[in-house]
Amino acid sequence: MAAPVIGVLALQGDVREHVTALTAAGAQARPVRRPAELDAVDGLVIPGGESTTISKLVDIFELRDPIDKRIAAGMPVYGSCAGMIMLATEVLDGRPDQRGFDGIAMTVRRNAFGRQVDSFEAPVEITGVPGGPLHAVFIRAPWVERVGEGVEVLGTVADGPAAGRIVAVRQHNLLATSFHPELTGDPRLHAYFVDLVRTAP
Repeated sequence: MAAPVIGVLALQGDVREHVTALTAAGAQARPVRRPAELDAVDGLVIPGGESTTISKLVDIFELRDPIDKRIAAGMPVYGSCAGMIMLATEVLDGRPDQRGFDGIAMTVRRNAFGRQVDSFEAPVEITGVPGGPLHAVFIRAPWVERVGEGVEVLGTVADGPAAGRIVAVRQHNLLATSFHPELTGDPRLHAYFVDLVRTAP
């Protein structure tokens, strides 16, 4: 597969920035708002935003069952920030009515790094991404409290009060980060995901 087609869930969040980063990483990127558009992609990005709002919009746009089925069938999915929350099997400090896709066996704490005034940036080494640490931007970000069997921890915060916190994970074809790589102009994490989509069975 020379240039995989990767959709960006275009209900809320940094849709344009993810499309730009995916294109720079060698994919054909397009927004996804309808089940028919989901059918036409090889992989999907769930961008940051507000996880409870995304959860409601997924139902309004009748995308929950189609995404669940594609995940179960092995479609690669990458979730950043709120997208990480949407892929988790357990969410702490979330709203009781929010529902995700139960894709990655992990417990995520919503807004773990604080509110928007507590947003910060830090270098994070990511296993499988060459070229040194990524410049990671955290905006009202979650972190991973614990992971289940089969989940690979790809990155943790190195320094500061959040040192050691898990901020990047992978389980099979599902990838999630607490931070926003689409905001930095560094396409390496998107390239990692494009390769994951390209090599997926």
